[in-house]
Amino acid sequence: MEILSKYLELTVSDGTVMRAYGARPKDPGTSVGLIIGQEAFGVNAHIRDVTERFARKGFIALAPEFFHRTAPGFEGRYDDFQSVLPHMKAMTEAGNEADLRAAYDWLLANHGATLPVASVGFCMGGRLAFLGALTLPLKCAVSFYGGGIAPGASGPGLVARAKELHGPMLFCWGGLDKHITPEHSRAVADGMRAAGKPFVNVDFSDADHGFFCDARPTYSPAAAAEAWPLTLAFLASHTGASLPPKV
Repeated sequence: MEILSKYLELTVSDGTVMRAYGARPKDPGTSVGLIIGQEAFGVNAHIRDVTERFARKGFIALAPEFFHRTAPGFEGRYDDFQSVLPHMKAMTEAGNEADLRAAYDWLLANHGATLPVASVGFCMGGRLAFLGALTLPLKCAVSFYGGGIAPGASGPGLVARAKELHGPMLFCWGGLDKHITPEHSRAVADGMRAAGKPFVNVDFSDADHGFFCDARPTYSPAAAAEAWPLTLAFLASHTGASLPPKV
């Protein structure tokens, strides 16, 4: 499927301007909007590639730069997490919610007020996808190894607010992940059950944190190949997206 892609500028309610990378089919037809939650390393080549991959499956995909207040255009190296930390620490829940709202509003303003919208996020973006589903009327959301959803050393997490979710969740975890442990993923599942919210919880037992990213040393081709069609099927099921025959 032929796609169009470009950088966009979105106005956020706090008066800031946020750049986002957008990709969509050249001939969208009946479409679904998709907010892509970046890893902590920015809207880098990998996140842009993922955004384009979703566009080739028929989605109007938008990857906002959530570090726009401290480092517009930031692209960190996977071997230099220390450079990422100041920007992560500067993020606020209010700022994240405003950024998600700006992305959601842009999709509806430019592609129709009835456009169904979902979210997919990776690592830090996995938490943002969950936050988006809490605060926006998303049809569903997908979180890949999202840190900070379960309670932990960094805070109380978000799962205690699961009753506020607007749609079903798909969680993809790496069984070898030392950052987000089985205890964390179980806490998320328990919280979802306690809230009575629909979800799918998938543990790729031989995959590590970041297994979907082919630019990271923890990339798992097998787990990524299995997670991709599952993600597409989940999105199609809950948004009404009409996917190409081969997913």
